[in-house]
Amino acid sequence: MVGIADYAPPPARPKAAPRNPAKPAQRRPRPVPEEQGQLPFLPPQAAKPRTLSTTVDSVIFCEAPVATTLHRLVAAALDWALVLIAYGLFLAVFHALGGQFELHRTNAMVFGGMLLVIGFAYGITWTMAGCETAGMHWMKLRLTTFDGFAPEPRQRVLRFFGSCLSSCTVLGLLWSLADEESLTWQDHISRTFPTPLALDQQIFRRV
Repeated sequence: MVGIADYAPPPARPKAAPRNPAKPAQRRPRPVPEEQGQLPFLPPQAAKPRTLSTTVDSVIFCEAPVATTLHRLVAAALDWALVLIAYGLFLAVFHALGGQFELHRTNAMVFGGMLLVIGFAYGITWTMAGCETAGMHWMKLRLTTFDGFAPEPRQRVLRFFGSCLSSCTVLGLLWSLADEESLTWQDHISRTFPTPLALDQQIFRRV
């Protein structure tokens, strides 16, 4: 009688671990040429205002020069000459319609008020049109912002009302004589200033 154990298959032997297991391939970093180094990029520095001759920081960032005081006065005189011409036409029409020029308080207030109204209408017309006045065109001046860009409509409106304030107080116009950059109140309020269209067209130069 033969036992069942004699016919049983021999137990399977465990597989031996390979002597040299394959290692995962590792990529070597490419060598950087010696002449090709890394450039240290610095963060951009904030724009700083220009320094005047008196070591005071300028409020104007662009390189455009400010028109001289005499240059601006001539442009303003030409504008007011047009206003006076329009005022003269008003008086002529008033007289043609039968009006009489009697010197009393009421007439003085009406005639004086009409001069201011005509001057206001003249200035607001150029402001709403978004361009320089006739006097500035004749003197070859243009408006620019402290950053060197064309003024926005809001800045033109601020400049117009600043001009009204300076004209009424006169102090705003005289401020340019003491200002480091010859800027008036309307220049500071609107952050704009008149500058010549070209340096060779600046008739009145600074000494």
